Amino acid sequence: MAWNIPANLKYAPSDEWFDPETGRMGITDYAQDQLSDVVYVEILVEVGEEVNKGDAVATVESVKAAADVYAPVSGKVVEINTELTENPEWVNEDPYGKAWMLRIEPTNPDELNELMDAEAYTQHCEQRAE
Repeated sequence: MAWNIPANLKYAPSDEWFDPETGRMGITDYAQDQLSDVVYVEILVEVGEEVNKGDAVATVESVKAAADVYAPVSGKVVEINTELTENPEWVNEDPYGKAWMLRIEPTNPDELNELMDAEAYTQHCEQRAE
């Protein structure tokens, strides 16, 4: 199986992506593929809130499962994609574009080094798919 794993992003083992350039985050193509048809997205945090790496920041529900979405880095929530709750299907259609969930301003830049690059994340996904 070939998933879309953009090289410019960083990845958490729990299947979130983070864009160091924009601060946007969401769930990966692999994650949406595992969930299948996403029917509901709930953002659990507010703009201005401080989150810690690993905090649950959203919940995604599909026809077959529900999954928590975790902050890939610690920081301040500076923007929320409010359109996503009205259009949960975007998670399946465009996980790295229209389906971004939050924009986080990182407070600990060292945490970016703990995230995987595209190559490492691809291997992580392939190991679990076997």
